[in-house]
Amino acid sequence: MTDSIAILAPGLLGGSVAIAARHYGAAQRCTLWARRPEVRLKLREQPWCDAVADTPEAAVRDVSLVFICAPVDQIIPLVRQIAPALKPGAIVTDVGSVKGEICRLSTAAVEGQGFFVGSHPMAGSEKTGWEHGRANLFAGRTTFVTPLPDTDPQAAEKVAAFWTALESEVATVAPDIHDEIVAHISHLPQVLASTLCASLAKRNVGWRNFAGGGLRDTTRIAGSDPKLWKTILEQNRDEVLRALRAYQEELHGMERALANRDWFEVQAIMERAKAYRDPFRPIP
Repeated sequence: MTDSIAILAPGLLGGSVAIAARHYGAAQRCTLWARRPEVRLKLREQPWCDAVADTPEAAVRDVSLVFICAPVDQIIPLVRQIAPALKPGAIVTDVGSVKGEICRLSTAAVEGQGFFVGSHPMAGSEKTGWEHGRANLFAGRTTFVTPLPDTDPQAAEKVAAFWTALESEVATVAPDIHDEIVAHISHLPQVLASTLCASLAKRNVGWRNFAGGGLRDTTRIAGSDPKLWKTILEQNRDEVLRALRAYQEELHGMERALANRDWFEVQAIMERAKAYRDPFRPIP
């Protein structure tokens, strides 16, 4: 158990961290801060919230473990803002889906005062806001923990132990390796779902009323927050471009096979896809 945690800018993930910490007994006390005053008022009414601070600095003072749950383009500024207020030895982590620059610059920001260890739970949803948070959001899901080579090992272990206490499955990887992985398994699927819907929107929009489960399943995440995803794609641009180029090669292969009536190649592509998809673990 961690004696105290602070959660800054709680959305779906931050709210779920607070709820899960209370549910699993992972922290004795939880303090939250939100940018908007009306949100802070609502948070004060929640049974899983012990205190609400009016500033980020006040939220982290005397806290052992800090979670930055803001959009990825706001994480580094927040870390820099709270760094002077951290108690000596405090650990700061985040839940952002891009890690390279965040880990390097945030580590530099807290150096001499505390420690930074990046985190990324693979447990999001097309829904946003702390109101949709739930205690079991992380159970059975992977959480990346992304220490740098010179990150304090005990700090990394404490962050990993917290996520494990929420029944998440921790995978420890370098920040840049994380960014390569999620560009392919998270950011690329988002781009594909969004561009598919954008393409279909140029046709007769009434066609969607005839669609079965296939289109609905394939495009579920196209309902995600566009502003949030714009910042994610900005932050991981290079890796997403590499993933898109690799995907375009596969798509062009299917196009060539269809154009040439190469039905054996069409079937071979579909079989490779099925062999990859069938072993997927069921969603918890």
